[in-house]
Amino acid sequence: MVIINDTTLRDGEQTAGVAFTRQEKVTLAKMLFNAGVNHLEVGIPAMGEEECLTIAAIRKALPDSTLMAWCRADKTEIKQAAALQLDWVDISIPSSAQMIDHKLRCSKQSLIKSMLDCIHYAISLGLQVCIGCEDASRADLDFLTKLGELGKQAGAKRLRYADTLGLLEPFTVYEHIKHLSTSQPLAIEIHCHDDLGLATANTLAAIKAGALYANTTVVGLGERAGNAPLEEVAAALFQCHQQDIGVQLDMLPALCEAVSKAAGRPVATQKSLVGEQVFTHESGIHVDGLLKDVRNYQGLDPQLLGRSHTLVLGKHSGLGAVEAVFSQIGISLDKIQTSKLLSVVQAFAIDRKRNPSAKELLGMSNQILGST
Repeated sequence: MVIINDTTLRDGEQTAGVAFTRQEKVTLAKMLFNAGVNHLEVGIPAMGEEECLTIAAIRKALPDSTLMAWCRADKTEIKQAAALQLDWVDISIPSSAQMIDHKLRCSKQSLIKSMLDCIHYAISLGLQVCIGCEDASRADLDFLTKLGELGKQAGAKRLRYADTLGLLEPFTVYEHIKHLSTSQPLAIEIHCHDDLGLATANTLAAIKAGALYANTTVVGLGERAGNAPLEEVAAALFQCHQQDIGVQLDMLPALCEAVSKAAGRPVATQKSLVGEQVFTHESGIHVDGLLKDVRNYQGLDPQLLGRSHTLVLGKHSGLGAVEAVFSQIGISLDKIQTSKLLSVVQAFAIDRKRNPSAKELLGMSNQILGST
């Protein structure tokens, strides 16, 4: 079974302009844990004392969770992670020729030596090690295989394949992860960014190809276009692959709302799964189909997320929707009244460019019923 290693509190907070307080991080960590997400990447010790105190507070609040820190190949940073009593350290190393040559400006041999020294050191401090291959999507697969083989010999347990720039599509991701899952011995963790809007699809492709761990962030927070959203990955695994990974889907809307509030980033009304309107129906054809049999236009049961279908009236409504919505607010209409109200509703929606509220519908009904 795939394990979600959520990085909302690390990579999610790296969203430009986002800064969580210590209490917010602790609260969100608890909510993630209570929702069944037991593996969390919680921060970067090298950021300083405040970050370390926050990580320590999360550790204290969640003694039974599996916590990871993100570190560079730097023994001082790794020592900080161990002092914070974390379980895992992701030792991040650039893995593409572009970044090795133009970011680190060192040789591959030097990079490997530094990696192995840090792995040995981390293990000596009681940490489990994930090799974080930054820019893996532009790296040579043979080099990634070599890193995995040498990392295993040194005692590492996991290799993070990071599509750092969000360059890939699912077919290439599947091929790369399938190759790595058979060519090197470490468990693979997939880390996708959403620059092309493919982070969820790429994560699912990696899991299908053999990745055992997946990084996500709540509502897709993260650098640039963000990371693979937790809610999308968890729901898609359940809906498309019948994989129950232990995440409580009905707790995700509240979690998304809490993260959105803490980040100061409102959730788009049509954001998949958790947006305000994703289970809201206006179109006459759709509403008619739902009223006859909800399965006509229900791909995902909103009850899985603790939600329900909502009918609204607007420009595209039909007579059946008008009758049904007014019935929900306790008003019974005949055919003539229904037809008149449909015309009023449509004119309102065109003029105001929104759906009328229940109060406004009552006003319309009083106007129409009072004149008949």
